[in-house]
Amino acid sequence: MPVIGVLTLEVHIEDSHSLKDKRHVVKGLKDRLRHRFNVSVAEIGGQDTWQRSVVAAVTVSGDRTYAEQVLQAVESDAANFLGGALVDSGVEWID
Repeated sequence: MPVIGVLTLEVHIEDSHSLKDKRHVVKGLKDRLRHRFNVSVAEIGGQDTWQRSVVAAVTVSGDRTYAEQVLQAVESDAANFLGGALVDSGVEWID
């Protein structure tokens, strides 16, 4: 049975003064995570605000341990990319 892991990242982009500024940061994050970790990534919240975004990264695997490792690596890379802009994160599992 496959395991689905969903990593949710809450981002606060303090230097953003427009939706265009925010989109630039969010798009960079999404592209980076897709390319480096082969995960599905989407902005799932805060689309109409200038400084807040909620981004989800999803992985599917037959091995929960592997999926946990992937999402931990994604979270670590996102934290390095965003610095202090990463406000919160959490993982949910669908078994």
